[in-house]
Amino acid sequence: MAKFTRLEVAAKMLETGMVPLFYHSDIEIAKKTLKACYDGGARLLEFTSRGDFAYQIFDELNRYVLTELPDMIMGVGSITDSAAASLYMQLGANFIVTPVLREDIALVCNRRKVLWSAGCGSLTEIARAEELGGEIVKLFPGSTYGPGFVKAVKGPQPWTSIMPTGGVSTEENNLRGWFDAGVTCVGMGSKLISKEILSTGDYEGLKVKVSETLKLIKKIRN
Repeated sequence: MAKFTRLEVAAKMLETGMVPLFYHSDIEIAKKTLKACYDGGARLLEFTSRGDFAYQIFDELNRYVLTELPDMIMGVGSITDSAAASLYMQLGANFIVTPVLREDIALVCNRRKVLWSAGCGSLTEIARAEELGGEIVKLFPGSTYGPGFVKAVKGPQPWTSIMPTGGVSTEENNLRGWFDAGVTCVGMGSKLISKEILSTGDYEGLKVKVSETLKLIKKIRN
């Protein structure tokens, strides 16, 4: 069962402006990565469900969070059907992120009042996701659309909250482009938690990188 309500999750996304995302099959590496993000100031993390038995990794990782990192909001991404969404919610996922707009996922998440963020690539899809109760929509892949798309959407729909994933980096020019266009937060994967960091175990470097990125986002917003 989710520890945080969907409104609390949405508020934290807005507050911090960033959702780190990653997957690793080694639970110890996953724990250390998560701890580094937490110590760097991140309070949300999207575990991408992309490997065999990924739900088992998430289960153990979320149990670790509940005892050791109580303020961390754990969610799951790359969810493609309602059965997977239901499974992860049973394991305590606080939010569900999808690569596409799936109405069946909206129904099961809304039933439990768990925040879900649908992957959208058009204004029509965004509008439909909001009609289905989506609080924050995921622009995916962000690299294909860019900040200009966000700015265009915010014209007729200034109430829309958008989280681009893909095409987001830790560089100031990149982040400034997204936030100046009006995004609510950004999803950041390999540009933040790189393969190099995971392979070398540079968790202190990751902690610093997360902290600096969050400070940069705050600076841009102000």
